[in-house]
Amino acid sequence: MNTKEKEPHSRFRTARGFLIFWTLFIGIGAVGGAVMMLIDPSGASIGMDGMLPYFKKLPFADVLFIDFVFSGIALLIVNGLTNLTAAFLLLKKKRAGVLLGGIFGVTLMLWICIQFYMFPFNFMSTIYFIFGFCQAATGYAAWIFAKQEAFPVRPEDYPKVGTNPSRLVVYFSRMGYCKKTAYEEANRIGAALYEIHATERTEGTLGFWWCGRYGMHRWEMPIEPISLDLSSFSHVTVVTPIWVFSLAPPVRRFCRESAGKIREVDYILLHHTNSHYESAAEEMDRLLGVTHTAFHSFRCRCGVRKEIGGKDA
Repeated sequence: MNTKEKEPHSRFRTARGFLIFWTLFIGIGAVGGAVMMLIDPSGASIGMDGMLPYFKKLPFADVLFIDFVFSGIALLIVNGLTNLTAAFLLLKKKRAGVLLGGIFGVTLMLWICIQFYMFPFNFMSTIYFIFGFCQAATGYAAWIFAKQEAFPVRPEDYPKVGTNPSRLVVYFSRMGYCKKTAYEEANRIGAALYEIHATERTEGTLGFWWCGRYGMHRWEMPIEPISLDLSSFSHVTVVTPIWVFSLAPPVRRFCRESAGKIREVDYILLHHTNSHYESAAEEMDRLLGVTHTAFHSFRCRCGVRKEIGGKDA
């Protein structure tokens, strides 16, 4: 049920849709052009006969480029059938379609580079080079988004969560990385779990940019009211992402609202860079009015974590 609610905000689905457009657009256009070349190898019917002399720059021109037969076959194979195959795989929701769609965007750019070598500067070659770049960039984005979103967390895999009523793990998670880390930590120590929920939009591409705005300005992001008594726990672990090189705004608000209620605390920070982010731990200390007993800092890229550093008091 959760997955269905979040599906409309999936950045992967958006990128995949654009990639389907590019593969169909390039593929159908290439097949159409190839068919015209094969129907009329002279190129006269499509106004290309005047371009044949430029092919003399290429190897084996006297054999392969006396007409447009070889060019038509090459266009059909390199840019036509390949892109249509990628489109078919994308429509079938096969991950190979994402990889191939991006690769064939690069293939189109290389094809156009040959045209840049052969022909004088022209609008058609330039615009198709841009199309190839857009296709390659969309493929790369879809591949990254797929890796980011294929990150399920199943509570049943963490049976020890909540077995130690004196410990609590608090977390905020937009993509699921902090959620998984929080579940692992809570399972390790038997702690209860509490998720911070922002009242602003945080999901999907629009959520990404909206969160970036809050992070850039170092603002606090409104959160839902804290629904448990924090003072009843002897120790609290806060798991937080780093946004725009500083503490995530929803966690900043949580810490301010929790000032004086938490007796003992440690921090787990997740981010994309190789920095320690001690400043984020110090900011949480100031907001909470306590001194942390430890903090651990992890670089997290597409769900793969590497501990960068930390400090035990």
